[in-house]
Amino acid sequence: MSEHMVSPSPPPPPAPRRDSPASLRVALPLLTVSWLMLVAVVVASLVPISRWELAPGEATEVSPLITFEGVDGGSPPEQFDVDEGIRLVTAYGGRMSALDAALGGLDPWVEVETYEEHFGDLTPSERERLGYQSMVGAKQIAEYVAARQLGLEAELVEGKVVVEELYCEGSLPETGPACDVLDVGDTITALGGIPTPDLTALAGAMQDREVGEEVVITVVPHGQSNATKTSDRRVTLMEDPDTPDRAIIGIIPADTRTVTLPFEVTIRTSDIGGPSAGLAFTIALLDALTKGDLTGKGRVAATGTIAQDGKVGAIGALAQKAIAVRDAGATVFLVPASQSPEEIANARRAAGREVKIVPVATLKEALAALRANGGDPLPSR
Repeated sequence: MSEHMVSPSPPPPPAPRRDSPASLRVALPLLTVSWLMLVAVVVASLVPISRWELAPGEATEVSPLITFEGVDGGSPPEQFDVDEGIRLVTAYGGRMSALDAALGGLDPWVEVETYEEHFGDLTPSERERLGYQSMVGAKQIAEYVAARQLGLEAELVEGKVVVEELYCEGSLPETGPACDVLDVGDTITALGGIPTPDLTALAGAMQDREVGEEVVITVVPHGQSNATKTSDRRVTLMEDPDTPDRAIIGIIPADTRTVTLPFEVTIRTSDIGGPSAGLAFTIALLDALTKGDLTGKGRVAATGTIAQDGKVGAIGALAQKAIAVRDAGATVFLVPASQSPEEIANARRAAGREVKIVPVATLKEALAALRANGGDPLPSR
């Protein structure tokens, strides 16, 4: 005899729930507030404000960015494969939204800057143009230093006199200081009627000039596409703040020198500006032109300007760059020894224990640090 399970009768459906008027009065305002908060966040993330950030950027391997070509029908030099080559490091400096500024204020390694703090006396386009000019100069000097290090023929050729910065502080002439008369990006073509195709010629034209003397400076204005259209500016010479009684114009010229090599070098950096990758460029070029592994164990990054005598110069945003190095998985970070002790301490704190920060004053010291990291030595000449 078989048994069958008999399902019990289903229970009656529950009565529909009716929200009380009181609960509706609570829910509707909460829903409205939630929507308003969401709209506020969206608007804050989209609306730009007059604040700029200085934040960690990226640590980018340089070797894949380098190519060599022959000149005058000659062959390019052999380019050796590089595994985990040196990395250049950037910081990010974009305009912020209201939400970015609020969040940036909570991050100890993001600096929120005003327009004046970020750009100084320059316009955004002027700062961008000079940043790219500085990058071009850094590449040229790096090519020169690397070539000379390897015993190759290399010559630096002076370029035009381009105004990079103006002295706008201190004891300025009451009338006609360069700060008020010239603009960043102007190209000085003559002083007192004497042609000034380069800095050597400009220095010659300034010989025996006196503080307070008014001179006529001929310039191609910045942004002028036609180099033949010049403008005469009357400038009162100021006193050199470091050398009493010495007359100066009141400008800092851009480094417009170019290098002549037995081959052409291209380093593709697209939207990166500034001179701080000079040391990294130099090491990457040496690595690409020689056999072996120059950097040694792990990932290695470097920052610092490079001078034609191999000295490494200080840079900005060191702590932010240290974070970029850490995030890229690098374990060694070469930095300029000329940074202040506080800056180096902050960089070490930002990078943490994962990154060994090594201050170097010269290319020679940088190569020694890489050798200590297990890198191969450069071939003897």
